[in-house]
Amino acid sequence: MSDPVARWPVSLIVGPYALLALLAGVTVAVKGSGASLIVDLALCALVAAWMLGVFTLRPAWRGRPPVMAVFFTVLILLTAILVIRDPWFGFFTPVGYVYAFRVLRWPWEAVGVGAVGVVAGTAQAYGVDKTTVVGLATYGAVVAANVVPMCAFAWFARRAARQNEERERALHEVREANRRLAASLAENAALHERLLAQARDAGVRDERQRMAREIHDTLAQGLTGIVSQLRAAEHAGDDPAAWRRHVAAATKLARESLSEARRSVHALRPEPLRSAMLSEALAGVAERWSALHEIPVQVTTTGTARPIRPEAEAALLRIAQEALANVAKHARATRVGVTLSYLENEAALDVRDDGGGFDPAQLNNALDTAALGPRAERGGFGLIAMRQRMESLSGTLQVESEPGTGTGISARVPADRAEAGA
Repeated sequence: MSDPVARWPVSLIVGPYALLALLAGVTVAVKGSGASLIVDLALCALVAAWMLGVFTLRPAWRGRPPVMAVFFTVLILLTAILVIRDPWFGFFTPVGYVYAFRVLRWPWEAVGVGAVGVVAGTAQAYGVDKTTVVGLATYGAVVAANVVPMCAFAWFARRAARQNEERERALHEVREANRRLAASLAENAALHERLLAQARDAGVRDERQRMAREIHDTLAQGLTGIVSQLRAAEHAGDDPAAWRRHVAAATKLARESLSEARRSVHALRPEPLRSAMLSEALAGVAERWSALHEIPVQVTTTGTARPIRPEAEAALLRIAQEALANVAKHARATRVGVTLSYLENEAALDVRDDGGGFDPAQLNNALDTAALGPRAERGGFGLIAMRQRMESLSGTLQVESEPGTGTGISARVPADRAEAGA
């Protein structure tokens, strides 16, 4: 196959003309003059014009296999005529080999090399008598001595070129694979950095939400109770016993709130769960709340009590505390019921009161306000914290209420989550 003109050395472009001119000079020196010399020189001029017009001045044609096949065929025919007329033109056959290797496609390359070998052998056997069998055999041997090695060389050169092409293709594929790998590694590194940043942001956000829930469920509730007890002490008037009772209750709430705040900072289990099961801790929380707010609470446990995951126990306990705190602040209830149920597929906590209730539409607006801001404060961050606690455990939270009929809060944790720590 032809190569671009830039890949043809100057020597290969100019060399054939110089060699042809040299052989034309030898012809002039040998023949001197006459019609035969004129024919030889005309043939040499025709060869030079053919190479110049079809090959040298037409670089674009070198990439057209049909054009190059015609060019080579005519060139070999003209060379053969010159060799038959004057054997010293056999020295021009190397030009034919060069063109055959560079402008012909495989397998026509081998055919072209063989044709040049026949012309070269004819020049070398010019003096052999071809009218006898021995002469013909000698001529055939000379031609074969040119054709066979050159065709074998062409085959090996083709094989080496194919191997080089395969190596180049393999190297190109390796380089492309390395490039894609480097791009993938860079992309993975960038993705890793983004994931780390997102993980850090998520960790900070989760920790803030956890601290917000813990502060709300410990300090906020405790401070609310302390304020209520201090106000009650102010209204005790001339009753020293009532005054002391309210102050003592406020002091106890302050100590408990301080202890729970310290435990929340260190992400420890709530104090009521340190040495008691969830049902016992709920009963203790309800008893203290009832004594503080003078509202009767009935705590009921159904099903077979069993250990559940510490995270689930803490979440259900905090939800019970928040629900009771909401009853004290908003419900104006006369009685409260707390039910802990150990079911086959889930653990459930239900807190119901007979207070004033509220409009569920207002509740939905409050729960849709996920930002911790003034709107969340008015809507009740406690409800948002309850839902977040349950969602973190793949649980559910339902709130049912109607004006004048009380409120019910139901928190449920799947059994596979609740029983994982059993």
